[in-house]
Amino acid sequence: QVQLVESGGGLVQPGGSLRLSCAASGSIFSINVMAWYRQAPGKQRELVAAITSGGSTNYADSVKGRFTISRDNAKNTVYLQMNSLKPEDTAVYYCNADISRRDWAQLYYWGQGTQVTVSS
Repeated sequence: QVQLVESGGGLVQPGGSLRLSCAASGSIFSINVMAWYRQAPGKQRELVAAITSGGSTNYADSVKGRFTISRDNAKNTVYLQMNSLKPEDTAVYYCNADISRRDWAQLYYWGQGTQVTVSS
């Protein structure tokens, strides 16, 4: 059993900052890629940022230069530092992880989602 628990969402003014975290726990052998997605009302879920086990990162153009993804492999945790937030960043943010379990299964897992609201 693997669980992803997210935290850090909330209400913030435009131009403000938030830091999201996502901790994975359970029968984990390794975590290959961890990523953040978001979904606004009436829109499709989109990739925000991703990071490999080696630290390589990728960002959506809409957040490049404002958001920073990082991870602590010892803690099985991924972070998303969000600066200069805009109203269009308002969405439910989901953590995603590509995990190899100790029973050799390789699966994608999702966090429960955390609401980020940027006032306009």
